[in-house]
Amino acid sequence: MEDDDDLAAPLFAAIAGDEGGFAVLWRALHPALIRYLRVMVGDAAEDVASETWLQACRDLPRFQGGTTAFRAWLFRIARNRAIDERRRLGRRPEEPTAAVAEDTIGWRAPDAASQAIEGADTAWALTVIASLPPDQAEAVMLRAVAGLSVAACAQVLGKRPGAIRVATMRGLRRLAADPRVRARGSVGWLPDIVGEMRPEGV
Repeated sequence: MEDDDDLAAPLFAAIAGDEGGFAVLWRALHPALIRYLRVMVGDAAEDVASETWLQACRDLPRFQGGTTAFRAWLFRIARNRAIDERRRLGRRPEEPTAAVAEDTIGWRAPDAASQAIEGADTAWALTVIASLPPDQAEAVMLRAVAGLSVAACAQVLGKRPGAIRVATMRGLRRLAADPRVRARGSVGWLPDIVGEMRPEGV
């Protein structure tokens, strides 16, 4: 995930109407967005992501703030579109069962075998996270995968920062204790999430 400082110039350019700047934002944030939406809406993630980016593109000229605010703004749009999708279909958040598309995993996988392994690991990890209580799953995805701060996560979810810290900690503890995680060992980026399980990291 690119540092927000690296996205400052592309964001400024995108707000001014530069397509290249918007493309940089898309490449940097789309993988995390898809992973988040896989937990929220399962197989509908790609469609909801498209709706999210379309709204972001339409509303970007009116956006005010820096890259950290933009990241929170984008995920708030995604969450609202995901809630709309769930209401439309009358369903709860579902476990992501479809294979994660190659371009949602990373931009420089060394070879096809590595891509296949990482794709399987990513889909498996998202399924494990989706099995958490919904508030914990969202908090873990937004904090550890999307890279949002506690304050930004609180804005996206409409909760107090303390509630975000508690939900994240409980989710990470559940992941660390999950027999599937213990049995699987090092899998994709999931151990990195579990490795953040300490008060100062939440």
